[in-house]
Amino acid sequence: MSIKRELFKLLPDKIYLQLQYYKYFKKFINFKHPKTFNEKLQWLKLNDKKKQYTELVDKYQFKKVISQKLGEEYVVPLINVYDQADEIDFDQLPNQFVLKATHDSGSVFICKDKNAIDIPKVRNFFNQSLKINYFYGTREWPYKHVKPRIIAEQYLIDESGFELKDYKVFCFNGVPKLIGLVKGRTNTPTEDFYSTEWKKVDIEFGGYPNSTTIMEKPVFLEEMLRLSSLLAKDTYFLRVDWNYANQHLKLGELTFYETAGLETIKPDQWNHQLGEWIQLPIDKTYKNRKYKRKARN
Repeated sequence: MSIKRELFKLLPDKIYLQLQYYKYFKKFINFKHPKTFNEKLQWLKLNDKKKQYTELVDKYQFKKVISQKLGEEYVVPLINVYDQADEIDFDQLPNQFVLKATHDSGSVFICKDKNAIDIPKVRNFFNQSLKINYFYGTREWPYKHVKPRIIAEQYLIDESGFELKDYKVFCFNGVPKLIGLVKGRTNTPTEDFYSTEWKKVDIEFGGYPNSTTIMEKPVFLEEMLRLSSLLAKDTYFLRVDWNYANQHLKLGELTFYETAGLETIKPDQWNHQLGEWIQLPIDKTYKNRKYKRKARN
């Protein structure tokens, strides 16, 4: 690990977030009165610290929580869990499976044919990821104390027969307001956004371009929104990710900080709109102070 990275780890969270935010957007965060979506996510990193968030971002532990809250039928079946990559017995795994690191975002290996994979390369990939504390990169504090492990999950496909679409329900103060649809991950991935009434919305962020198509309204839309609302209760922002396989919804993961609050949102007006949808305690304080100033004048 580089000396520079180690030094950055020593920085207080607030200073680190300011520097990182400036790197991406060439401006600083207004922590006293955050307005945009990206600003408010930074505020939440510092101020919204509920212990249960750590369990909910842990890809192993959250299966137990979801089973209790919603039922086991909404959880992707677990094959095994490992503390180290060297513990994985590939002979015991089915021909198709998915490996995920439990403590970060993005350390995933999808196996469609076990006979075609480079096992030493897969082990090395996960051994490296297990050494990294994901918290220090973006200061998303729920990840700080997640135990680094690897899980093997059942491989799922949807009606297409070869991949899964991701349905990302964006919840604001417990209320679903926007749905991201990611498809084509194996070739040319795209992400489109829809309202909760399934009307396509002109917004682009998250790293993938929009597609030129409009998907039919999912038959499971109402169930997905209802369950997402249950999971998002008592949160300021939560993205609830779903897949649909074998005619049943399966929960993928929960995200408290969409793209770490560091993604450019196009058009920019949506950065403000999404920000308005997150109602923070600090918003009420600011409005009251603003009202009192006007009253004095």
